[in-house]
Parts: sequence; C-alpha cells; structure tokens
Amino acid sequence: MNRPLLIFDGECGFCTACATWAGRRLQHADVVPGQRIDVAAHGLTARDVSAAAWWVDEQGRLYRGHRAVGKALQACGGWWRAVGWPCLHPPFSWAARAGYFLVARFRHRLPGATPACRVPPDD
Repeated sequence: MNRPLLIFDGECGFCTACATWAGRRLQHADVVPGQRIDVAAHGLTARDVSAAAWWVDEQGRLYRGHRAVGKALQACGGWWRAVGWPCLHPPFSWAARAGYFLVARFRHRLPGATPACRVPPDD
C-alpha cells in the first residue's frame, strides 16, 4: 500500500506556501512538487499540476483542486478533518469548487506569489 500524496505546483510561491503548511500537518502522506516527480506515473501531465493541486490516495485515485484540498485537510486529522469535509460534499463542495477556481485563477496576485504563479490559459 502506498502513502497518499499531495502534488502541487512547485514553481508557484503561493502553492508552495500552502503545501508547506499542509506538509507540517500531514503525518501519513507525502507532499511533493509536481516538478520533482514523474507525474505521468499518476496519469497526470505537467500542465495538470501547474493548473491545480492533486491528491493521490492509497489506491491511486486522483482528486483535483478543491477535492485535493479537502482530502489533504481530512488527512491532517483532528479538527482539520471537519474543515475538509465540506470540500467533498454537496452543496458545500460547490462553494469550495468556486472558491478554489478563484484562488487558482488569481494566485499570482496573492501573498508570496511570483509571476510563475500565473495559471496557463486553457487551449
């Protein structure tokens, strides 16, 4: 059985700050920038990881964006588990999805961000 994995865009300062925060709280999961692993082994592309965070569970199932955040928060344990629950269950997950979209879209304007944080436009 593999450990869960949180994959994030390591070129984005904002994403790195968020992943570092999660990494300090995750005891039974690994947190790694997508640029340092073979993302194709998980069925992902470099573009996938530059556009969103990904959670890979023990069975290899993928969770993108707000669902990845929800899974990571739940894996942090304690009361973070309760904080992550709404990210995964409607109707709360609808708001989490919209919130994640806005944060991802404008992450280059958030604290700690750099020009590399800009999400590439869709083709």
